Amino acid sequence: MPATALPMDRPTLLQRLRAEPRYDLIVIGGGATGLGVALDAAARGHRVALLEAQDFAKGTSSRSTKLVHGGVRYLAQGKIGLVREALHERATLLANAPHLAQPLPFVMPGYRAWERPWYGLGLKMYDALAGSRGLGSTQLLSSAKVREYLPGARDDGLHGGVRYWDAQFDDARLAVALARTAWQQGAAILNHCPVTGLLHQRDSTGERVCGVRARDAESGEEFELQAGCVVNATGVWVDAVRDMDHAAAGEPPARPMVSPSQGVHLVVDRSFLGGDHALLVPKTADGRVLFAVPWLGMTVLGTTDTPRGDLASEPTPFAEEVAFILGEAGRCLKKAPRREDVRSVWVGLRPLVRPDSDTRTTKAISREHAVRIGHSKLVTVTGGKWTTYRAMAEDVLARCEDTGLLPARPAGVTNRLPLAGAPARGAVAISQAPGEHLYGSDAELLRTLPGADRWLWRADGTPTPACGLSEAMVRFAVRHEMARSVEDVLARRSRLLFLDAARAEALAAPVADILADELGRPVDAAELAEFRDLTQRYRTLP
Repeated sequence: MPATALPMDRPTLLQRLRAEPRYDLIVIGGGATGLGVALDAAARGHRVALLEAQDFAKGTSSRSTKLVHGGVRYLAQGKIGLVREALHERATLLANAPHLAQPLPFVMPGYRAWERPWYGLGLKMYDALAGSRGLGSTQLLSSAKVREYLPGARDDGLHGGVRYWDAQFDDARLAVALARTAWQQGAAILNHCPVTGLLHQRDSTGERVCGVRARDAESGEEFELQAGCVVNATGVWVDAVRDMDHAAAGEPPARPMVSPSQGVHLVVDRSFLGGDHALLVPKTADGRVLFAVPWLGMTVLGTTDTPRGDLASEPTPFAEEVAFILGEAGRCLKKAPRREDVRSVWVGLRPLVRPDSDTRTTKAISREHAVRIGHSKLVTVTGGKWTTYRAMAEDVLARCEDTGLLPARPAGVTNRLPLAGAPARGAVAISQAPGEHLYGSDAELLRTLPGADRWLWRADGTPTPACGLSEAMVRFAVRHEMARSVEDVLARRSRLLFLDAARAEALAAPVADILADELGRPVDAAELAEFRDLTQRYRTLP
């Protein structure tokens, strides 16, 4: 985005919603799926509004394992179509957002003689499915090479290993980039604006959803928006919106679509893994997969797959999940991480599509998405994963067109649509300060803001690209990324809460001072106290 670009600010968007209450499509939910739908529809020329109750990617979409992948374990399950689609989308995302997603090599150490050839064969099939869009060839490694690539991995009893390629990204910043790109394409995108009700009208087919009632969380202002098509993309909360729809039509609650599954991640220092390769344990003691991934100068350990009945906005880990991750990590790393080594713990709720028959474990439930259109023509989409967000959006719009909710427009417009901040294809990378790589071409605009050289946090000594948070980054978050709170800045515009919760708590007050200056209002003590309570949740293990 050029330095003269119009900022994406809430007052402008609120004024637009007041002046233009009629749209072709309204999307409820500002996570990966909802933002993908809004961007695709806007890029096709539809009039689009998206409303997010809290902040973009506040829920599951900021709590992934930070991997853009085809799904090696899905290949083992025989889901060839799912893997092929994900590998195609992996390449598309790398091309459209190279500042936020990059190739990442993985190593599977082998501790039994049969593991290296067996897993090597499977990963060669993974390469074949990727075809010309592959990121690198699978290689069988000697024990010496495994030690070189994974300095922190346990090497006693090592029988070589396998190296293959997938990719890594910053999920919350990708969500913000999607929001900004949709805004650039003409969509009205608003966070901190919950939908409080659905509007219905009666036609020849019966009750039909025709819009939403919403409330701006900051001012308390309520307003109504109308549209011929409403998409429910609220992740694990889609059933609550479906029940809202059924209640408005005088119908009983809908049969739930989602079986929530909890995924826990622990963050420890980079030294536990070492190097720039990720570690994959393909089969843990209970048959799950364990990752140790280098991310923004730290190491992410995870994840779990545990059924969860409640839908807390800030879910906490179960004691057995923490014990599982620490125990399995201790079996594959030279230095076993302890509870006191954990810098941050975060939990995401996966919106797995509930099967028609009962299933005892969520790991047996398909990771594919589902699109359903209710009696009132409310379109609900859930399931899937970050890697395939764009393909999911195309599927949603195809269903909307097939049922006459939207006029048909050519698909594929986002296949080669660079996201906000993406450098020009073929552009030569320039030396940047810590964290500026996440801004891509917007780094030039970032440097024009006050405080570009005033660092609140700078992770010197970490490998390039290093991380940091400057005063200018906080100002950029407000002016161009619609951040409204200390949490918005330190959890999702910067990822410090996810990397080191104690350090995030220490920066709450200075970030609040800059926010107050940008927003023209003080950040009250209650907000600071709430954020500090949140940091304690990210620091505390059960």
